[in-house]
Amino acid sequence: MTTYYSNEDRLLVAVDTIILGFQDNKLKILLGKRKREPGAGEWSLYGGFVGKEENLKDAAQRVLYELTGIKNVFMQQIGAFGKIHRDPGDRVISIAYCALINVKDYDKSLLDRYGLMWVDVDKRPQLFGDHQEMMDLALTRLRKQILIEPVGINLLPDLFTLTQLQHVYEAVLNRELDKRNFRKRLKQLDFVEKTELIDKTSSKRGAFLYRFHKKSSVGK
Repeated sequence: MTTYYSNEDRLLVAVDTIILGFQDNKLKILLGKRKREPGAGEWSLYGGFVGKEENLKDAAQRVLYELTGIKNVFMQQIGAFGKIHRDPGDRVISIAYCALINVKDYDKSLLDRYGLMWVDVDKRPQLFGDHQEMMDLALTRLRKQILIEPVGINLLPDLFTLTQLQHVYEAVLNRELDKRNFRKRLKQLDFVEKTELIDKTSSKRGAFLYRFHKKSSVGK
């Protein structure tokens, strides 16, 4: 390590993870209460400090794995947050990342280990510091992306009905969609393909199962 910048101020760099999932037709966020000061007991995103030998994304993936037990999932950088007094504990710059996972893949034992909860996004509590700003920015970006990119691939099982897919879009966009218009738009986007398999869990007649095209590889 050189000493070229030995006279410069030292700052802490952290990553915060916005972990979203889909369950019971609702968009969920993984939250917990801070166990230490500053902000002990407040609802918070989870994160960690970047190690000297870590890239930013490697640090974010490490935190994600610690909290979910899942690797190789869709994750994107949301932005940098560096207001001088954003963290009352020290001068900390945080890089926020958003990850989308299938809740069914989640190791539930980690909820108790880390004191975590899946919370409905539209019913989330007030968050510590600027975590609310991080969350709002992530949702804004996701709502734009889902209209043009197959990000729903990360929230559903490999096979799903069109009704299940519509529920994902409605949960992310936080509004109901017209069934006919949704399917027309989906055909234009050409994200999914019909299989010969039928899901009969909701009716005797059943519904055809679909899957995302192999070319729809966002996050997978």
